[in-house]
Amino acid sequence: MPSWKNRLQPLIALASRHPRLLALFGFVSGLASFLLVERKESLASLIALVMLVSWVWLLLENLLTRSLSRWLGLELPPPLLRYATQMIHQESLFFVLPFFFITTTWNSGQAAFTSLLGLAALVSIVDPLYYRWLAPRRLAFMAFHCLTLFAVLLTTLPLIYQLATPQSYRLALGSAVLLAFPSLLGTLRGQNGRRWLALLGLLAALGGAGWWARAWVPPATLWLNAAAVTLEVDGRNREAGASLKRISLAQLQARGLYAYTAIHAPRGLNERIYHVWQHAGREVDRIPLEIHGGRQEGYRAWSRKQRFPANALGRWEVRVQTEAGQLIGVLRFRVVE
Repeated sequence: MPSWKNRLQPLIALASRHPRLLALFGFVSGLASFLLVERKESLASLIALVMLVSWVWLLLENLLTRSLSRWLGLELPPPLLRYATQMIHQESLFFVLPFFFITTTWNSGQAAFTSLLGLAALVSIVDPLYYRWLAPRRLAFMAFHCLTLFAVLLTTLPLIYQLATPQSYRLALGSAVLLAFPSLLGTLRGQNGRRWLALLGLLAALGGAGWWARAWVPPATLWLNAAAVTLEVDGRNREAGASLKRISLAQLQARGLYAYTAIHAPRGLNERIYHVWQHAGREVDRIPLEIHGGRQEGYRAWSRKQRFPANALGRWEVRVQTEAGQLIGVLRFRVVE
């Protein structure tokens, strides 16, 4: 045991003298982790697991520091713990941000969620904002903490456990709501009965709002590598024909139309998605497709619509959605005379 202590003490002393190195490490390692995942997908599970282990440390920080003190006689200075927390926030946010930037449909409500993540990442690297504005505000810090964990779980669960997007979303949302429990309990005042009722109401509202807003949350590990609205698809080679932005009504009714998508998904992930055909904002068809992860260029699948209403003129969209309703991308075309 003393040998472990002797080895760890110099590292603790170094980190205590230069605590900002931890924050810098978090920023650099987060970006590096994403780049490694992009270059070699087989590393994705390992890197995602490291992220989750970091969060286990963060969530059990008090218990683990007491255990280190009791078992190894190691006392971790409070400033070091604060910078370690900041490091995990930075590492997590800069790991997940590139995923969300890629998967966001920017002309939809998803832009708000990803922009919020970007703002959180900015706050995490600006010490005056993080320590003087965010950290002293308990509810704001709790929201920051929950948002970061939510984004991390949305990204890592499909990579590690090959969970489908709806499962990952439910688990991530449930974990974020549970994480909010202690902070909300500490802010509520009043008699025990009313306090607990108010707490349960707040948690239910938080969970309900998170589920209602799921269409605004990008599916972190699913994105379109290629997409086309076309008159033909080569089924043997799984290739789309010429992409169309406009099509005549006569041609549409005579030949129908394909919506072709190549969707990047993590290796081992099997997911049901939907091509939702909409005319002037109204859903007219919903076609399920099964996709399988692992192909770098994306899993190629398509739907074909042959029956169109007589008044099919105007703006059409094919919204590519997960089973939970999260938007992967949108294909647009217009039907003209």
